Amino acid sequence: MEFMEGKAAILFPSANEVFYNPVQEFNRDLTCAVITEFAREHLAQRGVRILVPGEKDRVVVRLSEEKNGTEDQEASEQPEKERQKEEEGDKKEFITASVGERCEQGLRVLEGLAASGLRSVRFALEVPGLKSITANDYSAKAAALIARNAQHNNVSHILQARQRDASMVMYEARGKKERYDVIDLDPYGSPSPFLDAAVQAVSEGGLLCITCTDMAVMAGNSGETCYSKYGSMSIKSRYCHEMALRIILHSLDQRAAVYQRYIEPLLSVSVDFYIRVFVRVKTGQAVVKNSASKHALLYNCVGCGAFHLQRMGKKMSQGKHSTVHCNTPPMLQFRSALLHAGYRVSLSHACKNAVKTDAPAGVLWDIIRCWEKSNPVKRERLSETSPAHLEFSFKDANPQSRKRHLTRFQENPQANWGPKARAKAGGGISSELEDKRKQFQGKRKKPITDSSQLKSLPCKKFRKGTCTYGDKCCYSHELEQETNEKKMD
Repeated sequence: MEFMEGKAAILFPSANEVFYNPVQEFNRDLTCAVITEFAREHLAQRGVRILVPGEKDRVVVRLSEEKNGTEDQEASEQPEKERQKEEEGDKKEFITASVGERCEQGLRVLEGLAASGLRSVRFALEVPGLKSITANDYSAKAAALIARNAQHNNVSHILQARQRDASMVMYEARGKKERYDVIDLDPYGSPSPFLDAAVQAVSEGGLLCITCTDMAVMAGNSGETCYSKYGSMSIKSRYCHEMALRIILHSLDQRAAVYQRYIEPLLSVSVDFYIRVFVRVKTGQAVVKNSASKHALLYNCVGCGAFHLQRMGKKMSQGKHSTVHCNTPPMLQFRSALLHAGYRVSLSHACKNAVKTDAPAGVLWDIIRCWEKSNPVKRERLSETSPAHLEFSFKDANPQSRKRHLTRFQENPQANWGPKARAKAGGGISSELEDKRKQFQGKRKKPITDSSQLKSLPCKKFRKGTCTYGDKCCYSHELEQETNEKKMD
């Protein structure tokens, strides 16, 4: 059996002996595009220029918003800058690399869990600038199918099939000369067993592509399992998919830091039932020491859903710490301010300039700010991060998308387009349901301010038979009785 995806023609046995998921075609499309752009940038440093079939003019998308007041000027200057870079690049001598050709200075790619080899075949047919592709799978039938598909698509000169444990393949490639430029891991379930080997086997500045399909674990259904696999406790929340991306990035960063390496996220997406991250891996002891400043503990309210981040560390530069830059208030006046504010305060026997008080830290800072107002200092001496530096800009900072009034959400297809009522014999909607809709129409837009209005709403506890207030209940019991009588009639 043969089918097409992208430029690849893949052969499959009639029995379902090798795993294949057609829904993840977007995953494979995206990966081909990312590796192509990575090859363009990475190989340019080696003097190689890639030729992408059908590419005429590159479209550069900038995710950051332009600075206000200068966007028009920057927009007009940008094409000129791009042309200058291209002209400078044309003066250099480059080796060109095309799709399907083996490039000796090209990228070495490993697909650790290749299954049918579809992804690797598409790399060979759609991504230029490749030196070799290793498509590995632990299954003997899968390895044989990979070799068969490579020969069927005439890419055997680039693609080699292997039958090994994926972790062992990567552990054996930990040497600087044996590392892979690109490693792609798309396992069935969690990639956690392969992450330790992957962060070691990817080359300096190489690309690591990871897929996680165990979204039930990462989205909060099994927090303890998530902790055992990724070192993070997942919680149920409205931002669970966004948090899942950070969980896998945190896990990668932790594994890489053990070997004095760190990651640079390039692209992170949540699609359908899986998440996909693309990160660049580099080595640097100084950067690894800043790893704690990128991690935090999350506190989430189970009631309203509000959350707070407590950072594990903060990066600070060496220098002066003298903070508000004002004269120290006399001890008597400082103590008096605390006493007038209603707090207890006393001197400390351990230090003559110290005090003991039950006032919170926020009150102490407020007192210092008030002291600075009555004893002002030169504003130029304050740093931008100083607690006394209170300056806000109210200048229009709307992004270009809002200024252009671009549509953000699709319009409703029609009025009352939500879930429809259950069908009944004879068609139409029952009068009881119609009356109920009219009764509760716009109840969120018109909040009840008078407790007497609650009598117009039925008592839910009375319906369940658990209301103990009787006639003193602020909700209505009569509406329930009338409904029951109608049903009996």
